[in-house]
Amino acid sequence: MASTIKVDNVQNQPGTNIINKCSVTTTIGAGAGETVNVCAATVNLGRSGGTVNLTCGASQTGFGRTGTVDWETSIQTGTVTAATGKGYFVDTTSGGITVNLPAAVVGSIVAVSDYASTAASNNITITPNGSEKINGVNASYYLSTAGLAVTLVYADATRGWKSVTGSDADSTGVVPTFIVATGGTPCSGAICGNYKTHTFTGPGTFTVSSVGNPSGSDTVDYLVVGGGGGGGNAMSAHGGGGGGAGGFRVANGTSMPAPQTSPLVAPAALPVAAQGYPITVDGGGAGIGGPDTTNGNAGGSTTFSTIVSAGGGYGAGGAAGAHNGGPGGSGGGAHTTTGSATGGTGNTPTTTPPQGTDGGDTTAPAYGGSGGGGGGAIGGDSTVGCGGTGGAGSYMVQTGFAGCNGTPGPVPGARYFSGGGGGSSGCGAAGGAGGGGKGGDGGTDPGTAATVNTGGGGGGTRGGTSGAGGSGIVIIRYKFQ
Repeated sequence: MASTIKVDNVQNQPGTNIINKCSVTTTIGAGAGETVNVCAATVNLGRSGGTVNLTCGASQTGFGRTGTVDWETSIQTGTVTAATGKGYFVDTTSGGITVNLPAAVVGSIVAVSDYASTAASNNITITPNGSEKINGVNASYYLSTAGLAVTLVYADATRGWKSVTGSDADSTGVVPTFIVATGGTPCSGAICGNYKTHTFTGPGTFTVSSVGNPSGSDTVDYLVVGGGGGGGNAMSAHGGGGGGAGGFRVANGTSMPAPQTSPLVAPAALPVAAQGYPITVDGGGAGIGGPDTTNGNAGGSTTFSTIVSAGGGYGAGGAAGAHNGGPGGSGGGAHTTTGSATGGTGNTPTTTPPQGTDGGDTTAPAYGGSGGGGGGAIGGDSTVGCGGTGGAGSYMVQTGFAGCNGTPGPVPGARYFSGGGGGSSGCGAAGGAGGGGKGGDGGTDPGTAATVNTGGGGGGTRGGTSGAGGSGIVIIRYKFQ
């Protein structure tokens, strides 16, 4: 007959003991040579004040980590105060994030993963505790490779935290150094936080005397705007087209995505070397004074390093017939007295992203001049008795770029450049946001000149004087501390 024996305490005797413990809560005080099989729900090893040791040659499973971490299940979207033994998924979609490491002892371990694969543009900054080191220096460690995950283990006081998964090529623990440069005309707010801005409203040289490293800065953001085209002057019965805006090219890699920066933003900032970079900033195309009735003048190009922004296309003018707008960074507006005429082709020559848009079209009986293209929108077509509006310019965020020049526009806190000129007829149309000049009204009302250093197109006229295009501009920004 089977028997059941229940005990509260087992006294170990010398020799080999095999003890099965299946109570709900079991306390084990193992003796030499004892084998214990435990099926308890809760197991307490040792006793108060005692020590649990693995004997020589023994192995263990499930008794603590062996170079791994426990991953936090919540996604981190702000500053992280890390704890040893933990891993963190860090989401930098909306901007860079700092991970503060804990005070370390040898063997401390922390892991960080670029959750949204956005660390290339919005870095993850891992900061050591106090005077502790990462890769041998007391400085932050930057994750700047998209999708990278690293595990850091504290080796010793000499090297501090070391990556056991990534490499120094993926992320750095070196002391940050920064660009040092001169040149340009300072404007109000030339230093904004950790960024310095150099503005060129005319020719000059941007001189880089020292290049930093990726942990600090070795690239620059830029705004390069070509000169706007002049408005056209047409016969007195009908108005001329608005001038096309100068090409608009911008890199704003350290700011937020659209709409906080231009939709035309280049995919990456521009690397620089320790040398001088000649800057050319050309003027806008001249307007045409009556009694001449002809096309306006194209704007001049603006150059910084490998970045060239073309001048805006001329606004069409002339006597009877169909007159197309001129090509350029943005195309000039058209003018016709019969049939139809087309606006000039923008983004000429071609850049990616495009540096501008096409001018507006005009078709009889809407004989007035059409609007010049802008950096952000095509020029408006003429309507019966009225010219076409200038295309809206594009923009950059004011914060960090010092907000020099440009004009206000629909996006709060942004400065607009490269607005198209307005066309002329019995009523003149408005120029586009970004400095575009208004078209002249009936009679010999002149077209309005574009705002200087915006690359705006000049307004057209119907027998007066057409507006001149606005001159270009170069603004360079980089992290200096």
